[in-house]
Amino acid sequence: MNPTIISIRPFIGSKDFKVSRNFSRDFGFEEEELFHNMSLFQMGTFGFYLQDAYVKDWVDNTMLFLEVKDVELFWKELVALELPVKYKGSRITPIRIEAWGKECFVHDPAGILWHVGTFNSY
Repeated sequence: MNPTIISIRPFIGSKDFKVSRNFSRDFGFEEEELFHNMSLFQMGTFGFYLQDAYVKDWVDNTMLFLEVKDVELFWKELVALELPVKYKGSRITPIRIEAWGKECFVHDPAGILWHVGTFNSY
């Protein structure tokens, strides 16, 4: 099998759909409302489906990795968004250096964990 892949879009849940929609827009994604209970959020050609569905074990174990070109620049812009001030339960964790590169973390209001990182050049 050798398909031409266009995109991959995970489906993620939300504890409070309205809050998660607002958080995703503030985080920098553009929303396309598909149904009353599901939206597509995109940043450029990358995206995910946000659902008005909450299964605690599923949401608490959902992690997404967002690769960015410059995690230091992303971090500065992320801090300026003040997401933890605006959204109860959300938090951000500063950049840490790993053997493979650098990453910071964003926890959304539902508990989804975003890894945001830059890989070392090979």
